[in-house]
Amino acid sequence: MKNYKLILEYDGSRYSGWTRLGKEEAANTIENKIREVLKKKTGQEPEISCASRTETGVHAYGQAVSVLLDCADTPESLKRYLNRYLPMDIAVLEAEEMPPRFRAALNASSRTYLYRIAVGDVPSVFERKYTYYSFGEPDVDKMRAAAAKLVGRHDFRAFSTAKKNKSTVKEIFSLDVYGDAQEIQITVTANDFLHNMARMIASTLLDVGLGRRPASDVERILSPDDAAAASAPADPCGLFLDHVDFSQPT
Repeated sequence: MKNYKLILEYDGSRYSGWTRLGKEEAANTIENKIREVLKKKTGQEPEISCASRTETGVHAYGQAVSVLLDCADTPESLKRYLNRYLPMDIAVLEAEEMPPRFRAALNASSRTYLYRIAVGDVPSVFERKYTYYSFGEPDVDKMRAAAAKLVGRHDFRAFSTAKKNKSTVKEIFSLDVYGDAQEIQITVTANDFLHNMARMIASTLLDVGLGRRPASDVERILSPDDAAAASAPADPCGLFLDHVDFSQPT
């Protein structure tokens, strides 16, 4: 039995997210595409764990996955096999063998998401699947001021659409807003994310930048004594799981 760590890149446009907990639409997920290829190769059901479950339509530059498999393949040969038989919108960038106890979901110390907002004069025909186009011109300074209030350990219950969560307290290590004449990028690194948390942070910051709500709303949203709601989740097309860090011993 070998334990592999894979770093994946994928275009999530046509997929129902990384996985589905129920049976509905199970075939149209990133995880299931990988599972099908591995099962065809080995005849066994692989044990797969991802560092962060991306949602429907969300992309990844660097998803981290652990795969427990009874086979003799070297990491490089497994990488070549997967890239040959996976759909062209899913790619294995790196592969390495890990200790038996390693699991991507448990051993990840942080996840970094990137949200891309296009702000040029004309929406790009070719970037429309990978950026959210803002017809207004957001104030980046106001977005940064609001972002600073989210950094740290907070209860992010209001920044999730999930009805049930084991724990809604997460820690954001950094939250940066970069902007130029063509694009605004929101980069957020946290120990973990709730369902739709990254998208709701992006939409709330964008609403602040567009003058739809004040930066002080962030404190109200985080407060357990206030009924203020975060903005609805931003369009998934602009969100990427950028990378996952594993600084803790495995």
